[in-house]
Amino acid sequence: MSAPDAVVRARGLVRPHPDGGSPILDGLDLDVAPGEWVAIFGPSGGGKTTLLSLAGGLDVSYRGELEVLGVRPRELDDDRRAAFRNARVGFVFQSFHLIESWTVRENVAAPLWLAGQRAEVEARVDEVLDQVGLASRRASGVRGMSGGERQRVAIARALVRRPALLLADEPTGNLDRDTAARVLQQFHAARERDPGLAILVATHDERTAAAADRCLELDDGALRVRATGAAGPDSEGT
Repeated sequence: MSAPDAVVRARGLVRPHPDGGSPILDGLDLDVAPGEWVAIFGPSGGGKTTLLSLAGGLDVSYRGELEVLGVRPRELDDDRRAAFRNARVGFVFQSFHLIESWTVRENVAAPLWLAGQRAEVEARVDEVLDQVGLASRRASGVRGMSGGERQRVAIARALVRRPALLLADEPTGNLDRDTAARVLQQFHAARERDPGLAILVATHDERTAAAADRCLELDDGALRVRATGAAGPDSEGT
């Protein structure tokens, strides 16, 4: 099933409903190429988060075929899946998932610590914090930071190990219009720095969907083409 140009490839992907109802995902097909930004558009509860969880190996309760960077997540045990995820995949969550008692630096450094890469922590953390405009806040606690600042910390953490795939679940859902635009600019900047970075974003926000190269709508567990992405984060949604 694999192809050298596929970062994510799904064929006939089915995620059964845990309560036995209609499948959350039902025969879904998806290809994401290196350097491509794809938005998955749809209402809350429609399965977008489930799709990202499967792509990131957080959930392996599926049928059908799924490969991420040439790896079949279901064939890895928990430890190998966690190591793969930490090395190759970055996550940006709507609720940030920051450790409140830690500083900005500590939150961003966590993936490096988990990988045993302590020698390069300082330089790499400083680099990504500078990229997201938070170099002066590295020693600050995350508690009390604004939503936009917290999201930028989460983006820096997701990028600190230079992933090949960035997964973002409603990354602008809790942000005002101007702050959301700045977050989308961070995604564009990350792709400019690493043209091979693939981005898969789940959103119900029109402007976030319009920022992508390609927008697919999740409808009854399957994907269909919704719209062509706009040129940048300042474009209006369709």
